[in-house]
Amino acid sequence: MSDIKTVFIGFDQGADYVMNSLGLVEDDGLETSVILSLFTDRRANADDVIPDGSNDRRGWWADQFADINNDQFGSRLWLLSREKQLTAVLIRAKQYADEALMWMVDDGVAESVDVVASNPRMGILGLLVAITRPGQPVKQFRFESFWSA
Repeated sequence: MSDIKTVFIGFDQGADYVMNSLGLVEDDGLETSVILSLFTDRRANADDVIPDGSNDRRGWWADQFADINNDQFGSRLWLLSREKQLTAVLIRAKQYADEALMWMVDDGVAESVDVVASNPRMGILGLLVAITRPGQPVKQFRFESFWSA
């Protein structure tokens, strides 16, 4: 099955479709699924602290029509936008990414999904995502962005 190839540009810029001289580029959809899962804003939990101090818990509008009760799309990585570069924040980044990608295992798309959150350089949040699919080599995706101040 093919999908429109989506590439991650950055936390602040989002993602975009890939074009060539003939039109949109296709891929197997795995990278697109990872990008959308990680960088679509999931609704914040009631006890989450909203970075801008508002009451806007964001979230994807279509979650209200989910087939599975309380099923949510996206990640809570957006909650880290004003956090300091601390080990505790990296732990939360990994938890948020794991939470966002768990559907791949639950739905049988992947056997496992492993996420490593790191600070590869000062002021940079990095995510390394490794996806193991049945009968296929492990596919890795790396995302890095400047830490918002």
